[in-house]
Amino acid sequence: MEKDTSLVLATEKYGCGESWRYLVKDGAMERKRDGSEGGTRGSSVVGVFKSVFLPQGYPESVSDDYLQYQFWDTVQAFSSSLSGTLATQASLKGVGVGNQEATVAAATVTWLLRDGTGMLGRILFAWRKGSKLDSEAKKWRLFADVLNDIAMFMEILAPNFPACFTLIVCTAGIFKSIVGVAGGATRAALTVHQARRDNMADISAKDGSQETLVNLAGLLISLVLIPLVTDNPLLTLSLFLLFTILHLYANYKAVRSVVMETFNEARLSIVLHQYLRDGRILSPVEANQREPVFLEFRKTVPVKLGVRLKEVVQSPEELNLALKNNNMPFLLSVKNGCVCVCLGPEASVGDEIRAVCQAVCLSSSLHPEAPLTGASQQPLIQKRQSHWEMVCDSHKLMDQIFNPFLKGVEAAGWQINRTLLDWDEWRVEWKAKSS
Repeated sequence: MEKDTSLVLATEKYGCGESWRYLVKDGAMERKRDGSEGGTRGSSVVGVFKSVFLPQGYPESVSDDYLQYQFWDTVQAFSSSLSGTLATQASLKGVGVGNQEATVAAATVTWLLRDGTGMLGRILFAWRKGSKLDSEAKKWRLFADVLNDIAMFMEILAPNFPACFTLIVCTAGIFKSIVGVAGGATRAALTVHQARRDNMADISAKDGSQETLVNLAGLLISLVLIPLVTDNPLLTLSLFLLFTILHLYANYKAVRSVVMETFNEARLSIVLHQYLRDGRILSPVEANQREPVFLEFRKTVPVKLGVRLKEVVQSPEELNLALKNNNMPFLLSVKNGCVCVCLGPEASVGDEIRAVCQAVCLSSSLHPEAPLTGASQQPLIQKRQSHWEMVCDSHKLMDQIFNPFLKGVEAAGWQINRTLLDWDEWRVEWKAKSS
């Protein structure tokens, strides 16, 4: 076998893919690929597909959970596209398409009312819940898809109730407007998580390309489905239920596959409780697997962050109690069944994490059925007659555990330079404890 005596002038690489060498052979420079498999991005069918539908620099330019999330997101988008076709066909039938007695004016009024109520719903939902969509992106993403299926189910049933048709489609329009806000906002939040090279725009654009391809495939299949389901409500409903089940399952798997490395209240609470039980710090993967993805409408002792001073203390005496054993730039109290946290303007991200840890400990200690316990199964904060005594005990507990806890979570791979904790905008400067 003849030995290659060519001189290597340089090597180059495209991301983690192909590697090439520049050689000098017979006085000329040649470019030769290392190995025999693959091809340059864009020079083969697979390469073209990656170039069109995946972000530049994939997989280094995105988070580790990107591919799994996008797979399930594609499945849910495909099933949603087919369900949407069935709902649209039912809506058109309901407004009179194909009915010679129906008037254009009546159909137009119904459509305008549906769109108008949807616009109002969009504005109101963004006003009431817009700040929650970052901190609980997974919950609201799943909520949006469930609500979307409910809206489409209402549209399919609406033609069977002609007297209430306008009311039903307007209600469905409100639901879909909420879906648009919640789905779009949480998609943006997940894009921030996936972008590892400040490439949010590229990831968002490629995500749009993937969704367009899926919708095109759904459109082609819909051309076959529509003649089959026309004038066959039982088949329409059966197919809709089938696509809905697939849609909800794919959405659940999609949000479960997301591994956020930043703390929200749920993830921080999960990691803190594990640390208090046995001293172990959960990794982002472990904590995300335990994080609830369904909205919880009842909390025994909810936590309110960044509140006004009057929600924490109502008198100078209570301010002195809030400052007892407290040299941190935040105040805590238990008022009206809530743990309230008032934040100072000089508070750092570490202070914010500590404040939420302390609030979570207080909330758990006040739980009537599952109080906060340590490795010895003894309560870490004893229940007392005065909530202020429990607040004081919580300061002492944080003084003991917080610094090693913070070092541990950073070593485990959590980001502590920023958080997704749901702080309101109130910031208060208070005078020191009076003598």
